[in-house]
Amino acid sequence: IENGRIAKISTKDFPADKTINLENQTLYAGFIDIHNHGAVGVDTNEASVDEFIEVGKFLAKNGVTAWLPTFVPDSDENYQRQIEMLEKVRAVQNDLPIAQVIGVHYEGVFANLQMCGALRPQYFKTFTGNELTDLPTLKNAVQHTTYAPEISGGIELTKELTKRGWIPSIGHTKADVATLENAFAAGAKHITHLFNAMTGIHHRDLGVAGWALTKDEISCEIIADKIHVHPKMLKLACETKPSDKMILVSDSVSPTGLGDGEFEIWGEKVSVVEGKTRNERGSIAGSVITMLDAVKNMLSLGFTPIEVSKMASANPAKLLGIEKDFGTIEVGKRADLVALDKEGNVTFSMVGGIQNEER
Repeated sequence: IENGRIAKISTKDFPADKTINLENQTLYAGFIDIHNHGAVGVDTNEASVDEFIEVGKFLAKNGVTAWLPTFVPDSDENYQRQIEMLEKVRAVQNDLPIAQVIGVHYEGVFANLQMCGALRPQYFKTFTGNELTDLPTLKNAVQHTTYAPEISGGIELTKELTKRGWIPSIGHTKADVATLENAFAAGAKHITHLFNAMTGIHHRDLGVAGWALTKDEISCEIIADKIHVHPKMLKLACETKPSDKMILVSDSVSPTGLGDGEFEIWGEKVSVVEGKTRNERGSIAGSVITMLDAVKNMLSLGFTPIEVSKMASANPAKLLGIEKDFGTIEVGKRADLVALDKEGNVTFSMVGGIQNEER
C-alpha cells in the first residue's frame, strides 16, 4: 500500500516498511453503506460536523469505509443546513480513518403517502418540474434519492433525475407493473429496501417486490437484519437475483450501537427491544444493525465470502459509479480494507491507507 492506494498484490513476500499479519482471517474490500440514517445517538437530519465524524469513526470500526448519509423528508432549510455540514466533513475526512461521505441519499421526498412507513408525510412533495432545484446537493458527489414513480409527475421526475445524474431508486411505492416499466425506461434501475414499504408478491399479482426480483436489469438493496425480511425470504431473494444485483444496507437509525431502550427519532418516540425498532404508529423505524451485522447474517445463511463481498462492497460501488476507486481489492484502487476473523469480528480496518486503531 502506497499513498493510500493498493500498489501491489502478490502471493510472494516482498520488501515493505511495515507488515500486518492477517493469518487465518479474511480480507474484504471496505463495506459501502448506501442507506444509513445515523448511529451512536446521532441522526443525520440533525448532526453537526463533529457528530458526523463520530458516526464515521463508529462505521469504520465496524468495517464500513464509505457511506451515504440518508435524510428522511424534512424542510428545505434543514436539508440546506445538513448539506453544509457534510461539505465541511468532506473537506477534512481524507486525512481521517473514518467512513468517507461519498454522497447523500434523500429518502422519500417524493414518496407515496400510503407507503410512508416511518417517514414524515408532512414533508412529502409531488413533482411539477422545479422541486429538484430546491434540494441542495453536495459538490462532486453522489446524489441518490428514493421515490415512488406513481406520484403526480413521477415519470417526468425519473427523467429529470437521470438527466441531472442522480440515482433514482424506487421505494415507498405501490406502483403497478406498467408504471414500473415506464420508470425503468426513464432511467430507474434500483430498488430501495426490497420488500419493505412496497407491495409484495402474490401469485396473481407481481407487486413491486415481484417485479424487482424478476427484472434482472434492476438492482435491489435489502436490509439483512433478519427482522425487516424473514431469513428464508432474504436467502431466496439473494439466490434469485443475479449476484451483481443485490446490495446489503443497514438502514440504521440513531440508536444503533446503544442497545435496547426508548429513543426519540424524527419527532416520535421509538422503542428498541431485542434489536427491533417500533415507532408510536406501530411501524418498524429503521434498523439498529451495522453493515458488519448484515455481512455476518449473510454468511450465516450460507453465502460465501466472495458473494457477500459483492453485496457489501463491489455492487454498491457499481451502483454509485465509484467502482474505479472503491469496492474491490485491486491494484490502483483505494486501500479501503477490513479483515474479519472466523467469528466475523473485525480485526483490522483501513480507510485510504490509514489504519483504524479503534476496536
